[in-house]
Amino acid sequence: MSEPETAGPEPSPAAPDPWKGLRGVMAGALVLEAITVLLALPVVADIAGGVTWASGTYLVVLAALMIAGAGLQRRSWAVPFNLGLQILVLAGGIFHISIAVIGVVFLAVWAFILVLRSDVKRRMAAGTLPSQRPRGSL
Repeated sequence: MSEPETAGPEPSPAAPDPWKGLRGVMAGALVLEAITVLLALPVVADIAGGVTWASGTYLVVLAALMIAGAGLQRRSWAVPFNLGLQILVLAGGIFHISIAVIGVVFLAVWAFILVLRSDVKRRMAAGTLPSQRPRGSL
């Protein structure tokens, strides 16, 4: 029996999208922040004199926006949206200082994500990302 002939060389797999991983990190950060904001509800309830309709609605809507925003990371306006959410978390400090502390912690996380984003942009422009290198070179 003869081996079947192939029409040509196998197509090379498509280069991975360098932004896909970063979008995943941003989405994951938003989901973790939403969980943290929701976990602040008992703190506000016990320490700040109880959850009022304003504080409860604010925190739940904020967490819902974060979860919805996690699915919108492909949009061109995702980064400004994410940073706007950070401002809203910081503003939540009017209900309790613990919400502002959450905002400061996650603001540091988002600052680091922005540093990573600028590094990916710089490396893409220079053509030094692993997905941009020719096969076989390290």
